[in-house]
Amino acid sequence: MSFTIAVSGKGGVGKTTIAGLLISSLISRNLKPVLAVDADPNTCLDTVLGVSIQKTIGGVREEAKEIAGKGMAGGITKQQLLELKIEESLVEMENFDLIAMGRPEGPGCYCYANNVLKTALSKMTTQYPYVVLDNEAGLENLSRRIIQHVNLFVMVTDPSQRGLETITRLHALAKEMGIHYDQLAVIVNRLRKNKQPEISEKLKETLNAEIIIGIPDDDELAEFAEEGKSLFQLSKQNPAFRKLDEYLSDFVK
Repeated sequence: MSFTIAVSGKGGVGKTTIAGLLISSLISRNLKPVLAVDADPNTCLDTVLGVSIQKTIGGVREEAKEIAGKGMAGGITKQQLLELKIEESLVEMENFDLIAMGRPEGPGCYCYANNVLKTALSKMTTQYPYVVLDNEAGLENLSRRIIQHVNLFVMVTDPSQRGLETITRLHALAKEMGIHYDQLAVIVNRLRKNKQPEISEKLKETLNAEIIIGIPDDDELAEFAEEGKSLFQLSKQNPAFRKLDEYLSDFVK
């Protein structure tokens, strides 16, 4: 059974960077192959992993529909054709594979893309020891049960008062939605002077989190983001990587 890490939080707090660092840490520990899942319609996990997404779940459905409508499916069912197209959308690398949800089928409608991704992942995850799911801002994807079981739920925030309050509301919402996970880690990202906010310990108690992880604000990471560099090029001595890698060892073996 796969060990699944789901990364969530409000927008703009470095959620995708954290997901990329987690994937890099798993691979550096030889815990591979990793299935990276970009469940954010604004696909950007590919950039931090140094690859390029050519097809997404949201796009292959329309492609399969068009092929079937023109009678060019070659004797296979629409569902079989869709599954074939989903396999073609998988970016396969030496240590990880990446699949992305992409844009929905229609304006404001994510239902079909979510359902297709859910069906695809139920089959694919059995082939990978570790799965890292980068969610869109909020909890929409997790509430739709794209992944049925989350081993480690990572909630990312910045150190601002507003950010910490938002993470508390998101956690309460997760409980209301019945999102189940084995362990919770809260990451306070972009700490200045590498100092945890005073509210952190109270936050840990309020959320009943296993751990509060402080990740320092880092010029090298900011530079990588500006230049679109792969996080696999990041030095393993980078303070942010080392901090996250250190704490990850408590959760995965």
